[in-house]
Parts: sequence; structure tokens; C-alpha cells
Amino acid sequence: MTKYKLTYFDVKGLAEPIRMLLSYMGKEFEDNRFTADKWPELKSKTIFGKVPMLQIDDKVVCETTAICRYLAVEAGLTGKNDWDNLQVDMIAGTVMDIHFEIVTFYREQDPKKKEELRLKMINETVPYYFSKYEERAKKTGYIAINTLTWADIFFLTYTECIDGLVGIKSLDNYPALLALKEKVYNLPGIKQWIQKRPNTR
Repeated sequence: MTKYKLTYFDVKGLAEPIRMLLSYMGKEFEDNRFTADKWPELKSKTIFGKVPMLQIDDKVVCETTAICRYLAVEAGLTGKNDWDNLQVDMIAGTVMDIHFEIVTFYREQDPKKKEELRLKMINETVPYYFSKYEERAKKTGYIAINTLTWADIFFLTYTECIDGLVGIKSLDNYPALLALKEKVYNLPGIKQWIQKRPNTR
């Protein structure tokens, strides 16, 4: 049996899509979390100085989208052809755009600038991207193609990050996206993970 060890900070962040995918697949994995003070020591032991880092038996990889794409192949959560997969990658890319804004907001130390970034997330970033995702979900029930892919799971985990850090309920005005979340979060493996995972942002 393949052994998986996922290493990341004790938050959802970039690791949660991987945790979700492994859970969807019914894979047991070691959820190796560490606190921020341990990062300097651990960083030198990573491949490119980055986490999440996934160990698969005796092999180690990093980069969230690369890991998600790899797992999605086995999980059957990719497209049927190159065009489908281009759509999936496009959505994942826009989610990473949102991620970079979240990181900028999270790291800002100046209270005034931080509040400006928070309001920008609420009034510009979320409406801009989520309205486009909503239109796609209205047509097919999903945001990349007409079936569940890893991009849907990737996106939904980031709504949790936005809600936790920015202090909003980001999906409230998007019924098709709420329906997608309800559908995905009730899939057996994912539902089980949500019930047992640590309560973190």
C-alpha cells in the first residue's frame, strides 16, 4: 500500500486541497503539521524551500497544483481531453491569483493597509471571480467543465480560507456555488475528512 505523508503549517491554506483529494480517494495519509517557529529549520530540508510537501513512499514532491494534478489523475478528477484539462488548469490558475491576494492581506502588518486589502477582497476580488465561477456553475453544476474535477475542490477550499481570514461568508450571494459546495462536501471521503480534521483557519 502506498504511504503518503503531507507536511504543511497547521492551517488549511495550500495543503487543504491535497488533504481533500487524498480523502476523496480514500487514502490514509500522515497529516504532518508544524508551527511557524519550526519553519526556518524545516525549510532547508525541503526541495525548493516550499510547502506543502508530499512524500509518496520514498519520493518527495512539492507545489500544490502539481500535487493536485497528479492525484487527480488517479482519482479520475481530470478532463477527458486536452481542452478539458486546459479549462481545469485555467480555473486553478485563477484560484492561485486569489491565493496571492490572501497572502498579501495576511502578511500586511500596517492596520490601515490591512483593512484596505480586506475591503478590496470583499468588494472587488470576491465579486469579480465568484460571479464568473457562478455563471459557469449555473450552466453545468461545476466551474471548470461539466463534471467534477480537482479545480472544483481546489476552489472550494479557498472559500474557507477567505471566510476564515477576511471574516465573510463568501458564497452567500452565489447559489450555484453554494450548491456545488453542498454536493462536494457531502461526498463520502470528503465529508469524513471535514468531520475529523483539526479546526483551523
